Formats: sequence, C-alpha cells, structure tokens
Amino acid sequence: MKQRRKVNKREKGVAMIVSFALLSLVMAASTAYIDQSTQAIRMARLTNYEARGSWLCDAAVQDIVAQYWKDFKINQNFNAMDTAFTGASVGAPKAGITGTQADVGKYAAAVIDYSKAANNQSRAFTIRAVGYLDQNNNNVADSNEPRKTIDVRISFGLKRSQVFDYAQFVNNYGWVKGFTENNMIVNGDWRVNGDFDLISGTATINGSVIAASNNKLTPAAIGLVNKTPYKWDQSKYDSHLKTNKSWHNRMRPAYDPAIHGAPGSAEFDKWRDLVFMSEATMVNGRPFGSTVQDSAGVRSWKRTSPWAQYKTLDENPTSEIVMPDLSDFGSPSDSANIAGKQFARSKAWRNTQATFLDGSANPNFNGNGNSTNETLPNGDPNPNYSGAYVDVWDASKNKYVRVSSNGVVNGSALLIGTSSKPIRIHGPVTINGDVAIGGVVDGQGTLYANRNIHIISSVRYKDAPDFKGTSLDQIDKQNSKRDFLGMAARGSVMIGDPEQFSSHELDHMVPPFTKARKDELGNTVPAFNAKETDPWGLKRYESLIQKDDALKAAFKAEAVKGVNQIDGIVYTNNMVGGQVGYEGGGLTINGSMVCKDQAVVAYSGPITMNYDTRIKDRGDDKEPLIDLDLPRGPSVEFLSWQDRGFKLK
Repeated sequence: MKQRRKVNKREKGVAMIVSFALLSLVMAASTAYIDQSTQAIRMARLTNYEARGSWLCDAAVQDIVAQYWKDFKINQNFNAMDTAFTGASVGAPKAGITGTQADVGKYAAAVIDYSKAANNQSRAFTIRAVGYLDQNNNNVADSNEPRKTIDVRISFGLKRSQVFDYAQFVNNYGWVKGFTENNMIVNGDWRVNGDFDLISGTATINGSVIAASNNKLTPAAIGLVNKTPYKWDQSKYDSHLKTNKSWHNRMRPAYDPAIHGAPGSAEFDKWRDLVFMSEATMVNGRPFGSTVQDSAGVRSWKRTSPWAQYKTLDENPTSEIVMPDLSDFGSPSDSANIAGKQFARSKAWRNTQATFLDGSANPNFNGNGNSTNETLPNGDPNPNYSGAYVDVWDASKNKYVRVSSNGVVNGSALLIGTSSKPIRIHGPVTINGDVAIGGVVDGQGTLYANRNIHIISSVRYKDAPDFKGTSLDQIDKQNSKRDFLGMAARGSVMIGDPEQFSSHELDHMVPPFTKARKDELGNTVPAFNAKETDPWGLKRYESLIQKDDALKAAFKAEAVKGVNQIDGIVYTNNMVGGQVGYEGGGLTINGSMVCKDQAVVAYSGPITMNYDTRIKDRGDDKEPLIDLDLPRGPSVEFLSWQDRGFKLK
C-alpha cells in the first residue's frame, strides 16, 4: 500500500524573463504534486508531458554541470564554483540559468545548496531544475502549464587519478617499435588517450591494452589498438612466478579461484583488480582479466602465436581519462596550506598514520612527541620528523644532511644513495628546479620537481614490496610499510645522461614524431620539442644540475653507471624520454610510468615492467594501499536524483 499526500492546486505561475522571477520559480518548486484523471487519453497525455518535463530537467542540470565542469577540468581548482555557488540555498539560489529545447519545452535551474569537504579536495552541490511546456509561448511558466521539478546532487573532486591504474599511461600517442615477444614483457595494463600502435615487431603484455578516441590530437586519433601484442596464458604466467628472476616477486599474482574466490564472491571482489587473468570474462557487469579495449569495444583475446583470437565482451567504446595538471606549483615562499598549491602543500603535510597495517608503530606519526622538530638537538636531521623531507649522505661530513627545509628545496637537488647510505625520503617534497636521482631509496615519499626529473642511474628500493602470498590482508600488511617513491615533474622526466643523447632519442622528442593537440577551449598546444629553449634558459631535455659547477662532476660520475632499473611511480605533464640499458642489461621498471609523450630508447633487452598494485584503486571509492600525495585529477560524481513532482495544470 502506498499513501499519496494531498496537493496544492493553487500554486502561482512564475515568470522567467528576469532573474528574480527565475529564482522564484526554483524556490517555489519544493512541493511535489500531480493532477490525476481517470480518462485514458488524459493519462497518455500526462505520461508524454512528464517525460518531456524530465528531459527538460535533465538538460537543465547538464547545462550547469557542463559549464562548471569545463572550467574545473581545465584549471583543476574550485575557484569558479566557490565564487558562483557559495551561500546557495533554497531561499537564495545561485548560478541560475534558463534554456529551450526545440519542440520539447523550456527550463530553468539553479544551485540551491553548496558544501566543501573537510580536506578541501571536493565540493558537493544540489541543482534544482524545472522543466515546463510553454504552451502559449510567453516565456512564463503559467499555473495551468505542465511542469516537472527535480533535485540532483553532484560532487566535483580532485581525486587520486585513474591514470595510476596502469603500468604505462600515455596521453598523446602510445607506440612500441622494434621489440619481440621475448624482449619486452609488461606485467600490467597499458592505456593510451589515442591510438596504440605496434609500429614494428611486437611485445608481450600480460594485462589489458586500452586505446581511446582523442579528437584533441592533431590529427585526431580514432582510438584503436592497431595490432594485438602477445600475451602469456595462465599456466605460463604462473610458471614465471615460480622462477628465480630478480623481479618475479614484483608481479601480480596469477588468479586462482581456490585462493582468490570464485567469480562474483566477496573474496573475489577483493582480489579482482590485483591479479592476472589471461582470458577475460564479464563479471558483475565489467571485464575481469586481460582485454583489448578501444573505440570498437571490449574484447577478450589470445595470442601465443602470430595469430590472435578475439571474443567481444562489450560493444561500448572506451573514453578519455583526464590527466592531472601540474602547471602551477605556486611559490617556494607560499605559506603552509594543505589546500594550497604544491609548495604550500608540502610545507603543511604531516604524517597522520599512527600505525602500519601490521600493527607496528609509525615513528613519523604526527602525534609522537619526537616527531615535531625537523632537526635533532645536535642539529642533525630528525629521521622521525612528521613533515616532508629528503636526506642524502654527505661523505665529507660523514653524516646525513637534509636537502629540504620544511618540505621544500629552493633550487635543484642531486640525490644519490647506496645500499648502506640510501636516500631517505618522507612525504611529498617539492623542488624549485631539477631533481637528479640515482641509487638506493629508503622510505615513502614523492618528489615534485618544478622543472625536470633526471633519472641518471638505476633507482632501487632498499626494502622492496613483495606481492606473493595467499592472503591479501597479509600481503597488504607487509607492503604498507615498504619503500615507495613517486617522481612527478612539471616539466619532463629524462632518463640517462642528457649530454649523451643522440638522434635516436632526440628524434622521438621533437615534431613530427610528437604531435600538436588542442586544449579544452580549442586552443592549439604545440607539439613537445625537446630542442626548444625553456624559460629556465636550457633545452627542455637538458639539466640545470649539469650547469652547476658544484654538482656537475657528481652528476656525471653517477650517470656513467647507466639505468637498468627504476623502482617508483613516474609522472609528468610532458615527456618521458632518454636512454636505458646503454651498457647492456636492459631495463626493469617496477611501478608505473605516466606521461603525455614517451620516447624511451632501449639499447639492450629485455625490457620488463611490473605494475605496483599498491597505487591502484581498490573499488567502491576505497583508497589505494599507498598514495603519498600523487597528482590528483578532476572527477565528477552524481550522488542522488530526487523527483520533486509533476504538475499537469
């Protein structure tokens, strides 16, 4: 039994020509009502009118969302919304709009509620929309004209970006050239905002390969995977997990229903995005396992020979993922502000985790008495400091020195570590220049460079994660406290010694190999050109540190070791390029590489990539196991839709 409440049939019509009347319409729409008739023709007309009213309301909501989403997507801040929506209420609607849908009707909408999250990383707002049929065409919602009202609650947020769900993510053009199935092996997913091209040769990708249409590129990309790479079957992948390869414990586990649960079970849902499954199926409406995804839809695939086999799972095309924006770090002089720009956030950041997942105490917890001061009483850096910092060993002083001050380096930084004297990092450190890094890293933190990050020799964790095991809780417990390094550059990430770059590297860092694109406003963004001189006075691929007389010799001495391994999460708004395996030994990447353009040239093989699942979303808005202030990207979420009623007359 359902109770229907009485309605008020004397509501006054509201004019929509001036803003006062528009707001009155939104304010008056809080009563739900419906006029009933027993006549079938009346009911048919009512159904038609209500459907049109719903369409108009949805159009009104989309108008406001689209208007502010574009600004938010471009600028990745809440300034426009804060200005337009603050103070909104039913009695004082904000940001009102009107519109017309040809041959359907007219609408009005405004924001009637606005709130900020405690961490300042999101905004929630309610739009009230009214759609009406202007039967006498007087631009007035007369009292005898059909009218529909809805309230929609929406959230815009700067959330941990989906680009970090992949072993490699390239915004502009994903390409592989000159490899075989045996000397390039990717254990993880690879995604492109554009086409994925195997130019020549192939590769083995034990995961999903995803391309998406990108009409911002010049020329526009259809978003297709041009050729399917090889992929191991389940037994071959499982056998490699049992080998003595140095990186086998960095691979995702192979799916085993006896361990990870039957598809659709609660145990399965915990593991499904953290394990390898060679042959994909649809489970609860989304793919599980390795797929090819592009503008043609989602397909499972096999390729253990020159021929590939496919099965369509979903015909819906893929879509673009918006990259985080690192165009404005603010100034090193900015005051500490966890909701501010990058320099301000690094100054304000404090470690709020009292214990690790295994129950052990966190020595850097902000609530500890000995974590408040950045230095010890003797002047040495405090390794238990709760704020952000990076330390290196100074052999001339025979002790560690703190390179940062209050989470910030006002200049460039040369960071070199060894197994006995590793680089010590904690939290998000922001550097006003270049970072050059090589050697062993101890701790958990992210380096933000206001220009370039130069990986000049192999970067390895002192205490690396291990993803073997049959209990997800136990795997998480052991890995939550192990080393983690993020490297995020406002400029580019260059690998190897830039002074040794030849045409093999540089030809892939300049047009026509790199392509122009358009921003969200349709303005052309020129193709990346490594040979251009940037505002710092150097070519875009060169290093400030190599021009520093005090540091260039140490830079050179470390760079001759070459790059054969990178442990960490690499992010840049621009180019990841350079040379790897120059002296032999290939390259192993344990983590993730995210960029707009990619031009890494390998002088030896094999190239192996193992995705670090600690940074992957766990589903249902659960946070990753580790996310130490990695770059955030814009997101929109529709929280609720409430029908406020329909009035026929």
